Amino acid sequence: MTSFQRKVYKAVLEIPLGEVRTYSWVAKRIKKPKSARAVGQTLKRNPWTIIIPCHRVIASDGSIGGYSKGLRRKRKLLELERKIKDLMV
Repeated sequence: MTSFQRKVYKAVLEIPLGEVRTYSWVAKRIKKPKSARAVGQTLKRNPWTIIIPCHRVIASDGSIGGYSKGLRRKRKLLELERKIKDLMV
């Protein structure tokens, strides 16, 4: 794993349950503000989708973006997390 990939995965781990951030946010968080596409490519290859919640990363325009396990699953995961978060409040 490259240093860049480690930084991306670490930043994604900081996204709280039931919340989303953008690929741009991740890029800025790792101090590589012009690397949003590279962030997306890294997350596309995430071998630990259960541990690294890459489904919490969306496009800057608010659209769902991509997900290696399919967009339907990404929507379901985000919806489930929002419900869990609401129950915890």
